Amino acid sequence: MVTNNIQSYLNKECFLIRVNNEWDRLREVFVGTAEYANNPIKSKDLHCINYAHKNNIDDVYVGYYPEQVIEETKEDLDILSQALKSFFNIKVRRMKPMENTKIFQTPDWMSDGYYTFCPRDSVTVIGDTIIESPMTLRSRYFETFGFRDQFIDYMKDGARWVSAPKPRLTDDNYQRYNLDELTLTNAEPIFDAANILRCNNDILYLLSNTGNKLGAKWLQNFLGDEYKVHVLENMYSYIHIDSTIALLREGLCLLNPERVNEDNMPEVLKSWDKIWCPPCEDIGYYGDFNHASTWIGLNLLSIDENTVILDKSQVKLRKLLQKHKIDSVPLQIRHSRTLGGSFHCVTADIHRESK
Repeated sequence: MVTNNIQSYLNKECFLIRVNNEWDRLREVFVGTAEYANNPIKSKDLHCINYAHKNNIDDVYVGYYPEQVIEETKEDLDILSQALKSFFNIKVRRMKPMENTKIFQTPDWMSDGYYTFCPRDSVTVIGDTIIESPMTLRSRYFETFGFRDQFIDYMKDGARWVSAPKPRLTDDNYQRYNLDELTLTNAEPIFDAANILRCNNDILYLLSNTGNKLGAKWLQNFLGDEYKVHVLENMYSYIHIDSTIALLREGLCLLNPERVNEDNMPEVLKSWDKIWCPPCEDIGYYGDFNHASTWIGLNLLSIDENTVILDKSQVKLRKLLQKHKIDSVPLQIRHSRTLGGSFHCVTADIHRESK
């Protein structure tokens, strides 16, 4: 018989905070919001991270995204949230939007905000611990405040919750002297949470313009000997890992053939079966707002080891996954290239049911 004390413990929210990998059965998740999505004021960090390929950013738009982009994305995110709840019985939480044109400053710089569209970028759960990442862009310095009220509720019920050391993000963290090298320097520990993929006790960490070696070192030190952080180098320099590698289930991964090869293959994945992603269908972008390549079509969300949510335009990829007994639920985020995020980006797992 289960005692009242034990039953009370089992019902607590903190019991539901656990993620060991990218494919266990999803039970609770955050979904982002499109309200107040903003193109921040121009600065060295923005040039080096979002526009590393541009010689100058004089022509970059500043201010809120067009109303059509916001409204259509709100609709797509609402449909995603409803599908997760109704079809899969997943508990869905939403980030709290922030008025991102408000100016804030530190002793070293000033900025306005970015968006709360991609919760995956700023927060990860490893094991039973919520980890807020330090973030690479100044405009995203306070983005995790969109989780704050709900994280406090988790904490009250006993959840482990930590924020990586806030970086100063001074100009010496960014370089444009040699664009053959990463524009993010190694001045202090910096990484976005979307540089990370979880594979049980192995953590894949992409070294890129949004994650440096000191960030990987901090993460390894924090996680301790129970985990091994694998730093992936010479793979994809631009930003995050989730349009390059998707871990579908134990022993099966989906790889971007333009970025991953036998020379840079993560040691953990060498013995796995590999699906090489076919060229993704181009869904286009709004105006000049091109913030993701066509490979954003690879950016999928695993519901369990046999089911994913995938952009409905990616028919070739859906058929390829079906050959490996993986069903795909076809939905859409019409402005994923415009805003820079699809189904993996716009969600953040809080609980997956471990076997």
